[in-house]
Order: sequence, then structure tokens, then C-alpha cells
Amino acid sequence: MQIETVGVKFKNSNHIYSFEPNGLTLKNGDYVLVDTEKGTDLGVIVKEKENIDPSTLMSPLKKVVKKATKEMVENAEKYDKEAEKQYDIVKKIVKQFGLEMKIVKIEASYDNSRYIINFTAENRVDFRELVKKLAEVLKKRVELRQIGSRDEVRMLGGFGPCGKVCCCAQNMGEFDHVSMKMAKNQNLSLNPASISGLCGKLMCCIAYENPVYQEALKKMPKVGFQVSTKDGKGTVIYNDLLKEEVEIKFVNGDESEIKTYPLSEVHFKREEKWFWAKVKDLKICSAAVWKLFKIKIFTLLHLTVLFWQILSRQKQAILLLK
Repeated sequence: MQIETVGVKFKNSNHIYSFEPNGLTLKNGDYVLVDTEKGTDLGVIVKEKENIDPSTLMSPLKKVVKKATKEMVENAEKYDKEAEKQYDIVKKIVKQFGLEMKIVKIEASYDNSRYIINFTAENRVDFRELVKKLAEVLKKRVELRQIGSRDEVRMLGGFGPCGKVCCCAQNMGEFDHVSMKMAKNQNLSLNPASISGLCGKLMCCIAYENPVYQEALKKMPKVGFQVSTKDGKGTVIYNDLLKEEVEIKFVNGDESEIKTYPLSEVHFKREEKWFWAKVKDLKICSAAVWKLFKIKIFTLLHLTVLFWQILSRQKQAILLLK
């Protein structure tokens, strides 16, 4: 039996959380109050009703309490602006305690009952005494939340090396794993300074665009391959993955020439068959090793049982002799 869910997003969060709609008619863009582990909170619907299998859930679904009124949303925005004004006060108190932490952003809960202070730090920070002092000064319940450098840029925003607003600040969703291999697939410079964003980590757009380049790479001949064209045989020296064009070098004695061809005019032998043959051999080999391992385990268990039987009989014989 499937259950109905809606996707809800909270402010300054990339993650989409599933909630039970509780019989309410909800559409994208509606603001709602939902039950969370830390009490009722304000979120926005980003996924309309869909049916899912309950077995896929990690924990029981919480419910949407009700739709938020326009006044609630306006008040929440007003409380956030008031919270941001406390930045200098919070920063001053942190400095008094001598803690190595950087205050990034201060938020207010939708009902202004508590402040959430987001900060970054190189190491773990003991802020128990700091929380007490902040609660005393701000006259609110205070929650300190340590975030990473990527979350910091997402909250504060900024412009990437491309001149556009950072991807993470444009509701791109959850952060994907980004690797140097992805940059290599896209023929980018492997100098970390050239492919890092404002957060100091590899740019999110590399992971976002990687599937397109992976599909293109499957079609293209590898650099260094010998290929055939209407002008004869040559060596691949460069692939333009987006245009699907191949640069080929032809050598004729002491002279050489480089020409560009569309992929459709380049003929070469693909390696897929060789690759899958190796995979098949590996599977057969693994099955044989596993079968041999099971035989050895069975033999060892059998010998162990025989040993204990012989030992038990010897003990019985000794007792009878006594």
C-alpha cells in the first residue's frame, strides 16, 4: 500500500523533506507549517502530492499542520530582518569568549521564539557557555549551528568565476560529490585554483554538467587512437565533446597536417566488446573463487566437528576407566 507525500523545503536549505499532506490540498509555492523534531516550522511546497512505497522511508512521516497565512509569511520575513540586526552584538560576544568561529548568518524561527546562529569553524567548538550568554543578552532561545564552507557561500551568495551567481545560491538542490576526474572529462585545467569556487572547493557546476560529458565521451575516440577518414588514416589529438568534432593529425613523411571532422565522418574500432569480455571473465573468475572458498569452509567445519566428536569420546572412555 502506497502513501501520499508532499515535498517541503525550508529556508536556507537545499534538501527536500517529505511530509504527509494531512488531507490538505497543496500546490507548489504554498507556505505550510509542519511538524519537525525541533517543533513546528515554516516551509514551502516544492513537490506536489505523490505516492511512495512506505518501505523506502527511513523514519515515520511527520504531518503538515496547516497552510500558513500571508500574515505568517510576512511576519517570518520581518523577524529574519530583525535577527540579522543582531549580527554585531553576537560577533562582539563571541570575541569576548575568544572562540575561533566565524558568524555567517543569524535567522529567526517563524514565530520569533528562537534565533538560529550559523557559523563556521576549523575545529570543533565548545560553545555551551556562549549559548547561555547569547540567550541572556538576546532574550531568546538560541541554537548554534556549525556549517561547512559550501553552506556559507550558499547562504551569503556571490559570483562565481563565470560571472554568474553561484550555483549553490540558486536552489540547485543538494550538493553533489565533485572529483578531479569530472574536471578531466571536461578537458578543464587540473589546477585547483582554476576550478575552485568561492568556498575553496571544486565548483558545483562540474558535477552538474558531468553526465553530458560522460555520454559524449562514450561516442568519441580516445586521444591517441588511430582512426579512418575520407582523407585517410590519422591520429586523434583532440575531441570537442559538445560540438562532437574530432581533431586528427595526418603525417606524410616529414610533413604533418591537422584537420577537424564531425564525429559521423570518423571511423574507428570501439573497445566496448573487449571491455565487456573482460568483465565477463572477471565474473566467471569471481564465481570460481567463491565456490572454492565455500568448499574450503565446509571442509574446515567438517574437520572441526570430527575433532570435537573424537575428543568427546576420549573423555567418555577416560571416565569409564576411572
